[in-house]
Amino acid sequence: MDASLEKMVDPTLAEMGKNLNEAMKMLEENQRKVEEENEKKYARKDIPGPLQGSGQDMVSILQLVQNLMHGEEEEETSQTYRLQNVGEQGHMALLGHSLAAYISVLDRERLRKLTTRILSDTTLWLCRLFRYENGSAYYHEDDREGLLKICRLVIHTRYEDYTIEGFNVLYSKQPVIYISSAARTGLGQALCNQLGLPLSCMCHVPCNTMFGSQHQMDVALLDRVIKDDVESGKLPLLLVANAGTPGAGHTDKLGRLKELCEQYNMWLHVEGVNLATLALGYVSSSVLAATKCDSMTLTLGSWLGLPAVPAVTLYRHEDPSLSLAAGLTSSQPVEKLRALPLWLSLQYLGHDGIVERIKHASQLSQRLLENLKNLDFIKTSVEDELSSPVVVFKFFQEYSNRDQTSHAAQASTIQHPIISGERHVYDTFNQWLGEQLAQLVPASGVDVVELEDEGTCVRFSPLMTSAVLGTEIQDIDQLVDCLKMKIPVLTSTLQLREEFEQEVRRTPGLLYIEDLSWPGLGVVRYNYHSDGKNDDKQEKELEKINTELLKKLNELESDLTFSLGPEFGGQKNCVYIGMVTEDLDVSELVETIAATGREIEENSRLLENMTEVVRKGIQEAQLQLQKANEERLLEEGLLRQIPVVGSVLNWFSPFQASPKGRTFNLTAGSLESTESMYISKAQGTGTTPPPTPTSSLTKQRLPGQKVFKRSLRSSDALSETSSVSHCDDLEKIDQRAPTLSPSQEQGPLETQLEEQKEVAKATTKDTEATQSDQPPRDCTEAEEQGSQR
Repeated sequence: MDASLEKMVDPTLAEMGKNLNEAMKMLEENQRKVEEENEKKYARKDIPGPLQGSGQDMVSILQLVQNLMHGEEEEETSQTYRLQNVGEQGHMALLGHSLAAYISVLDRERLRKLTTRILSDTTLWLCRLFRYENGSAYYHEDDREGLLKICRLVIHTRYEDYTIEGFNVLYSKQPVIYISSAARTGLGQALCNQLGLPLSCMCHVPCNTMFGSQHQMDVALLDRVIKDDVESGKLPLLLVANAGTPGAGHTDKLGRLKELCEQYNMWLHVEGVNLATLALGYVSSSVLAATKCDSMTLTLGSWLGLPAVPAVTLYRHEDPSLSLAAGLTSSQPVEKLRALPLWLSLQYLGHDGIVERIKHASQLSQRLLENLKNLDFIKTSVEDELSSPVVVFKFFQEYSNRDQTSHAAQASTIQHPIISGERHVYDTFNQWLGEQLAQLVPASGVDVVELEDEGTCVRFSPLMTSAVLGTEIQDIDQLVDCLKMKIPVLTSTLQLREEFEQEVRRTPGLLYIEDLSWPGLGVVRYNYHSDGKNDDKQEKELEKINTELLKKLNELESDLTFSLGPEFGGQKNCVYIGMVTEDLDVSELVETIAATGREIEENSRLLENMTEVVRKGIQEAQLQLQKANEERLLEEGLLRQIPVVGSVLNWFSPFQASPKGRTFNLTAGSLESTESMYISKAQGTGTTPPPTPTSSLTKQRLPGQKVFKRSLRSSDALSETSSVSHCDDLEKIDQRAPTLSPSQEQGPLETQLEEQKEVAKATTKDTEATQSDQPPRDCTEAEEQGSQR
């Protein structure tokens, strides 16, 4: 540009062009600076912090992930945290996800060959392992997705025009899907939502009520239901059966269900934890019948302890086009890489490793079942005592044996009717038992399950937890030991609940609160005696007294737990008492609660009365002092009040006046004169304050014995003399004591009391002698002013 300007003939034009060029450069430079500043402002204001700048290094990102994984664990150390046991086989599964991402960038032809090999190998291995010949496999993340694809496959198969006309073909014959009532909660609704079918297309089949397991599908009833649906113009489509129900782990009668499905041209799909036993050498006939079904879903991740591996649905179908239309197969090679983590893990474990893990889980359940048979007050619910992968048990005490602690029926299920309130109590106790066992032995993997007939139970399903948590035989032994320690607590608490209720109802001032959902001795509330107070003030006073009562009860040296109850759903202003042992003295406990409540109430009222009395006393003292000052002015005269004249007059003629003060007696609540104090040179003691209310059941205790405990001489004496009070025991001890001479009748306690009395007398004499030599210190302001004048 400058060279072209120099060649111009007119130097003026050249100078103008040069100046214009410089001006444009300046404008462009300023514009660029403005844009950069705006861009920086935009980046600081709108771009999230981790994304600003040129990015972060790998170490910082991994450190952030570690903090997110373990930060809450360090803060909340009180909560038990169970980390999955990721072994080397788990590392292979995690490596598969990384390799899948790397393999996906290969060229299309090489990717197609590799994914086809991985998919075919994994499908063949699984079909051989679980005895499912000539099957195809669909790999999915959600364990319900396989059943959803199967339903679409059956719809495409039974409705030939479904691909063209869609849901219009369903109007003529409504499809029906049959699911057991013991199936997973919400499974039927999830299928209808994903398939776009009304809930009327889902039929829940009840379980047996008279014969057989109460967790198995009622085949005879199912047959009648299918006949009714066919006669009404509906089309039976699919039946979902269980080889191990989610709750109790029972297996449906798959052989009869398969015959029924063949009769009505229905598809049979089986799922459940017991399908894992198909890989073992010995398989029960009820589970072996699952190999004849049309499809089954396997959850290998939990069975083998493999993290983030997909679930597998094995099925048999001859038309690949319908499988493709239903979504069971895909033409995209990348989707076939879902089987890669499982392909690597199966090769790493081998056949022996897979069988060993499943066999170990079965041995754990058998070990627990054998120990539970020898425990009293424990009922089990298993399908086959010889081989049951799932063990369900609960605490139960026969009503007829409620007062006996040495016998308990050993039955697989509850056989006698239970009233609703009693069942609610047992459900609460078993809920507490399951939570305690899971907290004490987290490696066992026990959880709480709600069954329709048995109620709340504790479930042990090692096939779902042992490989992940690393459960061993010693964990089962520890679980049994903890259960043995909890059973006496449960039986004692259950026996003493009724006695506690009766004692509370007999005790004035206490109100028994019936809360069947509380796992403990019971709930009590101290009733506040209101004196015409409004509801809001009475409620606040009630809350204050019961809160202070709870605080004082927790300060006692006892083994009991006192609390405000559950965080949600509990009663307000109550004291919840937890589990107890057999040596609990219920009468002493109730009397202590009542006495402590009365003490708190009386102290509260005393404080209120004292506040009012002190306020009135101050007002009365002010009036009397004012009157005394007026009388003093009249006695002294007007001249003595003049500053200079009064001083001269007082010097010539001193005025003698006795100081008249007032003292307030807190004990008597009265205003008294101080003249007697100046005469005797000592302050009066007044009346003796009333004693603090205490429990009338205060009794002698052995060294180290805690409160609310009965002194037991032997365990046999407890069951025979449980109704004998503690006072009777003390009388028997006194009768057995040897006769002492009069000189020996004073024990160590009486000797200490006599010595303390002598010391107190000597101290009192010294105090009186000291006070007689010193002026009284308890003078009011008026007395001090009078003495100064």
